[in-house]
Amino acid sequence: MKQLFSALFVALVTMWGAVASAQTAWVQIEANPTLQEAQRSAQSYAGRLADVNGFRMASGWYAIALGPYSRGDAVARLADLRRQGAIPGDSFLAFTNQYRQQFWPVGANALGAAPIAAPSANTTAATVEVTPPPPADETRREALASERLIDRPGREALQVALKWDGFYTSGIDGAFGPGTRRAMSDYQAAMGHEVTGVLTTKQRGELLASYQAVIDSLGMQTIQDHDAGIVVEMPSGMVGFSRYEAPFAHYDTKNDSGVRVVLISQTGDQSTLFGLYDILQSLEIVPLEGDRTRKEREFTLTGTDDKITSYTHAKLVDGAVKGFTLIWPNGDEKRRGLALAAMQNSFASLGDVALADNAGLDAATQSLDLLSGLEIRRADMARSGFYVDGSGAILTTTEAVASCERVTINDTYEVSVAALDTALGLALLKPTESLAPIAVAALLTSEPRLKSDVAVAGYSYEGRLSAPTLTFGTLADLKGLKGEQDLSRLALAAQAGDAGGPVLDGGGAVIGMLLPRDNSGAQLPADVSFAADAGALAMFLAENGITVQATDALANMDPVDMSVMAADMTVLVSCWN
Repeated sequence: MKQLFSALFVALVTMWGAVASAQTAWVQIEANPTLQEAQRSAQSYAGRLADVNGFRMASGWYAIALGPYSRGDAVARLADLRRQGAIPGDSFLAFTNQYRQQFWPVGANALGAAPIAAPSANTTAATVEVTPPPPADETRREALASERLIDRPGREALQVALKWDGFYTSGIDGAFGPGTRRAMSDYQAAMGHEVTGVLTTKQRGELLASYQAVIDSLGMQTIQDHDAGIVVEMPSGMVGFSRYEAPFAHYDTKNDSGVRVVLISQTGDQSTLFGLYDILQSLEIVPLEGDRTRKEREFTLTGTDDKITSYTHAKLVDGAVKGFTLIWPNGDEKRRGLALAAMQNSFASLGDVALADNAGLDAATQSLDLLSGLEIRRADMARSGFYVDGSGAILTTTEAVASCERVTINDTYEVSVAALDTALGLALLKPTESLAPIAVAALLTSEPRLKSDVAVAGYSYEGRLSAPTLTFGTLADLKGLKGEQDLSRLALAAQAGDAGGPVLDGGGAVIGMLLPRDNSGAQLPADVSFAADAGALAMFLAENGITVQATDALANMDPVDMSVMAADMTVLVSCWN
């Protein structure tokens, strides 16, 4: 495809000749997510290049661009600076309609300015002059006459370029019908040309030059990864091979592009496919917001957050699961669309070859936060909670759910906050889908024995262990240090992750819920903890429509049995932002 457009581009530029357009174009060299980063970048470029400007884009990102130039000057300036290595290799041609308010230089407004003369080769920051008015363009009749000289591939190429630029939405058929004419009119209006519905030779050249500049910046190249058994077109100007860490082949960012590609290759069957489907959604490269589609032999994952957009597709082929993930920084959707389409259309298996299960793992960095070199998504906070009725309602601490965009239990099930008691620190959670707990808390209705043995069930290490642990201690007092009647004091050294977990007596009855450690006042000994007592819990739950199990038995339970019961009752409560 690239060869076709390159050949067409050369042919049309030859037809275009040496006549440059006076309509405004820019050489975009960078985009930043924050204004502060963009200001620093603009200042750095301005020290060594002429005509540096900074604009806010419609996407919310901040672009650094050189200009304004005529189209011809912009194409020449882009090629010259890329040849010198003075600008990033993925720089490309942009147009005024892509920019909003100017932030650099401060107080400037170059968006309405006439094109200026681009500095000559090897020229850095310098004074420039306005170019003279351009020669007249073709009339509509002349444009139609020159258009008739274009063959079918050339017509299709123009439709592709119009589609890439967002003006054309129909099929690529090489027929200039009403849809294509409307797209041409919209393009002319956006570029400030006279609207005729027929592109002139210069306008066709400008359109294809802009498109070709983007194609060149991507560096699309067919990659045959024989170890992974995959062939695919890849933006080699923006990514390069890094390493294997089964089941992934990592192609990391190049030239600070922020783009990454991960090839997926693993021998297996449908269970392998479905397992990868679940695992990939736990990784940072697949943001939570996006569509998920799983079929019998393939799946697709899309995701977007404030930094990246990613696309993943994998399928069963040749006795293996093969696919890819494309990770792209936000604010560059046109180039992402081109690269993704090329990857989707070209992706193929090279036969029954797949990455070995231990490929690259001997040299890999081992970390609980990484899976085969990819960062695992971790909750912002994780605490404990426990089931209080058969529908899956959960009691936890308000600390666990404060300011959370999303709350889950056991990293799987979504829950919502149904009620809060901020004074006592209690939160009632309800699952968004029906759950059937194996064990439910039985609250002790009688007064527990002072100085008796107790245990807290909780995720002490905030989910790094796959099951809750029991921390043993004694019931030191039936009230708080200031005489609070709804608190109990425990002689027990709890961890932060234990907060929200059930406090159990020797018979497995729940006598309270562990509260977070208060570090705002006096520094208490490490083995001093506090719990909201069972009476306060029962009252809070009853006020919110939860009928709890109750027991007045003061019994003894084998520690092994208690550990099993606690594991069935206690859940990991995770806060995500």
